[in-house]
Amino acid sequence: MSNFKPFGEDVLSGAMRAIGYSFRDRELLAVCLTHKSWSNAYGGEDNERLEFLGDAVLELIVTEELFRGTRADEGALTGLRQQFVSQSALEAACERAGLKRFMRYSGGESNIGGKTASNLFEAVLGGIYLDGGMEPAREFLGRFLTFTETENYKSLLQEYVQERARTTPVYLSSEGEGGYVCTVSALGREASGRGASKKAAETEAAKALLAIFTENKA
Repeated sequence: MSNFKPFGEDVLSGAMRAIGYSFRDRELLAVCLTHKSWSNAYGGEDNERLEFLGDAVLELIVTEELFRGTRADEGALTGLRQQFVSQSALEAACERAGLKRFMRYSGGESNIGGKTASNLFEAVLGGIYLDGGMEPAREFLGRFLTFTETENYKSLLQEYVQERARTTPVYLSSEGEGGYVCTVSALGREASGRGASKKAAETEAAKALLAIFTENKA
């Protein structure tokens, strides 16, 4: 059992619409979307080498974005980067892009479990980089690899605090008129935030406290 015979232009065109990038090299796109089970059964190149390249491109782009976007130190940046490059983050990005429906494989669904989705996303990223360079690769990531602000700021604050003490930030929230108010405390300092939801208030509080620490080099 396999999901596709050799790719037709309609399949490749649909994949490019989903990706949001038009490949000049259609054969390269076909390789991006080819699982090793297909190559083992029918021959040709699979996407594992492209996945290897995409992994490096992913780490570079995410690292640069975090470096430019925050003044946090190396330890905190490393922890936050791991969220963006983790298997679960890439699986979610692959799902947003709808890439698995274009992938060709052989042997049924049992052959494409595990890290297939995250590897596929990285392979497509690697292919975009080869075909068009860094800017299209960056745009592709920006389109599909996203986190909520709650995950970003709260995780970054926690990493920052744990680099300096065996504690975690403490959040105290209350509901009032117009939404929630949250106060977060850590390392002897505190900050507050407001939001329409409890999570939004926690996000703003974490963002405010992180700003205090990074500005004062705590």
